[in-house]
Amino acid sequence: MTNYVTAELPGWAENTVVVWSVFGALVVVSLGLFFWERRLAAVAPDGGGRAVPLGRIAAGGHSMDPPAVSARVRGREAELERLGGLVRGPGGGMVVVCGVGGLGKTTLAAEAAARARAEGRVVVWVRWRDDPAQLGQDFARAAHVLGLAESRLEEARTGRVSLVDAVWEHLAAVEGWVIVVDNVDTPGRVGPGSEPPAGYRGWLRPYGGGVLLVTSRDTSAQTWGPDAGLLRLQPLAGDAGGAVLLDAAPRAGTEAEAEALAVRLGGLPLGLNAAGTYLSVPTSRLRTFAAYRRALEAEFGDLLGAEHPGAGSDPDIARRVVRHTWDLSLDQLHGDGYVLARPVLQLLALFEAAPVPRSLMTPELVTGATGLPATAAAVDAALAGLHQYGLLYTPEATGPGNGGPGNGGPGNGGPGDGVLPVSRLQLHPLVRDVTAHSLTRPEPTDTWLAALDDHLAQAVGAVTGMPGRTGWPTARLLAPHLPAHLDRSTQHDFTTAVGTLDDLAHVLNNAGAAPEELLLRRSVLVAVTGHLGAGHLDTLDARNNLANTLNQLGEHRQAADLHRRNVTDRERVLGPDHPDTLGSRHNVANTLNHLGQHRQAADLHQRNVTDRERVLGPDHPDTVGSRNALAVALNHLGQHQQAAGIHRETLAAAERILGFDHMETLSSRNNLANALQSLGELQQAAGLYGETLVVTERVLGPDHPATLISRNNLANTLHRLGEHQQAAGLHREIIADRERILGPDHPDTLASRNNLATVLNQLGEHQQAAGLHREIIADRERVLGPDHPATLGSRNNLATALSDLGDYQQAADLDRETLADRERVLGPDHPDTLASRNNLAHARARLAGAGRRRWWWQLPRRR
Repeated sequence: MTNYVTAELPGWAENTVVVWSVFGALVVVSLGLFFWERRLAAVAPDGGGRAVPLGRIAAGGHSMDPPAVSARVRGREAELERLGGLVRGPGGGMVVVCGVGGLGKTTLAAEAAARARAEGRVVVWVRWRDDPAQLGQDFARAAHVLGLAESRLEEARTGRVSLVDAVWEHLAAVEGWVIVVDNVDTPGRVGPGSEPPAGYRGWLRPYGGGVLLVTSRDTSAQTWGPDAGLLRLQPLAGDAGGAVLLDAAPRAGTEAEAEALAVRLGGLPLGLNAAGTYLSVPTSRLRTFAAYRRALEAEFGDLLGAEHPGAGSDPDIARRVVRHTWDLSLDQLHGDGYVLARPVLQLLALFEAAPVPRSLMTPELVTGATGLPATAAAVDAALAGLHQYGLLYTPEATGPGNGGPGNGGPGNGGPGDGVLPVSRLQLHPLVRDVTAHSLTRPEPTDTWLAALDDHLAQAVGAVTGMPGRTGWPTARLLAPHLPAHLDRSTQHDFTTAVGTLDDLAHVLNNAGAAPEELLLRRSVLVAVTGHLGAGHLDTLDARNNLANTLNQLGEHRQAADLHRRNVTDRERVLGPDHPDTLGSRHNVANTLNHLGQHRQAADLHQRNVTDRERVLGPDHPDTVGSRNALAVALNHLGQHQQAAGIHRETLAAAERILGFDHMETLSSRNNLANALQSLGELQQAAGLYGETLVVTERVLGPDHPATLISRNNLANTLHRLGEHQQAAGLHREIIADRERILGPDHPDTLASRNNLATVLNQLGEHQQAAGLHREIIADRERVLGPDHPATLGSRNNLATALSDLGDYQQAADLDRETLADRERVLGPDHPDTLASRNNLAHARARLAGAGRRRWWWQLPRRR
């Protein structure tokens, strides 16, 4: 600088005329350029310019074309229709397609973009690269594609206007566009600056003239704000998942085999695509859906959890590898401060593939398993983060019996049940499998499982100590996780583990949750048989408990076989008069009664009453139970007066010995009402049914099987009292509840369907009644057998409906068959046999001709 200033100036610089002439020329050129720029702006104002072809804009950078969809998109018709409606509808908006990694969010968005482009929309695809500056450039290019003037962009570049505002002012003025921003898994970084997406002042706004479609793993409505529509993707249904596999490997098996594999893979498109791609390669070792599904049990890590050399450093590769796709979310959560998210997810993966009670995931469990310091707040934050990124979901407690056998039952808690629903945690099955297989073995898994087992035992102890029904919902959730707890037990703590399962099974028995109880009873029997032998007393106890549970589920033949075996073994080991031996004989008689062998059941119960009175005393609860069971069998045999007398005595004893609200007391009260109804004392029976229903709903809950029995019996009495419409409505409700709680094939469910058909026929809906009776006959023959009294009752009821329809010949033929079977099965003097004889006479009278109609109507058919 000093040398330049002190140097000698050139000669022309000392000429004033030359200097001023050059200066003036520069001013003129500057003014000309300024007015030329203004003229260009006037010619192409904001929003008025023509859309620049996408190819020209993309020529200088990455493509903004949507990716091609290589295969048909299956199972997303509803989602595509919703997106298509937004694109075609008036105005614009913002929709976020969200869910756990691997659900096919990008594929869905690409298909929606392709359909929008086919309809003439301008479609721009922006890929989030975790770079706010790059996103700003991409949005600017997208706006330029849609006609944003260069002058407006220049103003933004020079800082005269905000670029994000300039872009969105233009996008608000232009209609008919679709902008997709894919894989926004870190929405907090979108910007510009620190603007959160929900504030709608950054790059993602719902106020444009077109549709802004965002894909993300973040499922939180709080992240995206109230004006963004959230489209939460779910795994594909079995048929749709099977179709994906068949599209990829059409020669790998049948539709049923493809669907079975799709269900095993949890309907996750990423897993389906991985399996389909593998099976489509001619050199693959496994070539069929069935073989692949079988191999998953032993080779899961190799088939779906395999490493990829570039997955650790390249997020794009990681998204395409099942093992790594969820690591991206876990890394993000860890970076955001959720340091317990990964270990909590790994802990949950060690449970069974069933919902886990939220109360189990405590700081003590996390610390005991992982050794990491944990607080309640930190565990809450980890669970919230996993839920936000779709790795964890919380199935809603829809009330008792949500889903039928194995997945529902009484006492789950819900609206109207009086028991609060229990918060539940569940992983997608593939997330669980991959996470479990990625744990280091044998450590830390052994340490983690030891901590998990300890807390499972503590949870069972807490549930068994809860009063009333309060522990039932948690007990149902704990049940699926207890068999593995028993399997992991060593010889040292085997007895304790068996006691834990027995304690929980007892709670489930009180709750009427037979499907969950069955799971535990089977596990205990297998374990004690293996450890103690088939003849050990504990094995006999376990077999007895399993048989009782099977009987509750309607598996009466299997239950009877187990109880007969136990009678033999207990008589041999304990003697014929031991209380446990008498208990097994009582249980055999109960199953015989359920099987329709009422005479044999009554004889065995009579013997047991005598023996229990001699061994235990007349007031022992077991003796009272035997008298109650005997009266039930006698009522089935048509000895209603004798049954009613015994039930009155039994009810008085039960109320005195056990209390007004005890289960046995409720059973006695209900059975007395049954006998009174059979005697025609309908008002008295209805009063007892109503009284029993009130108590069972209060003590056991509205969906307990015992409560459903009371409701069913009350509906039957209303029908016999002539309140047919009310009875029909009540039977429809009971059918729905029994199908949900017990399953469609449970004998009680079939009984409710039979009762509804009978009422419908009384209401004049003969065709519907006949159709329903035909279905019930087929189901009862399959479930109970062709000679079961209930099956014969359904055949009798079908004949009644056919007669009312005027099909007298078919009704007469069916009455003749039913009479012969009832005489053979029930005897010639049973009330049901007499009813069949009356009905056959009625049918023959109708067949005799219209000339005798003055007298045949006087012979009423017996239901």
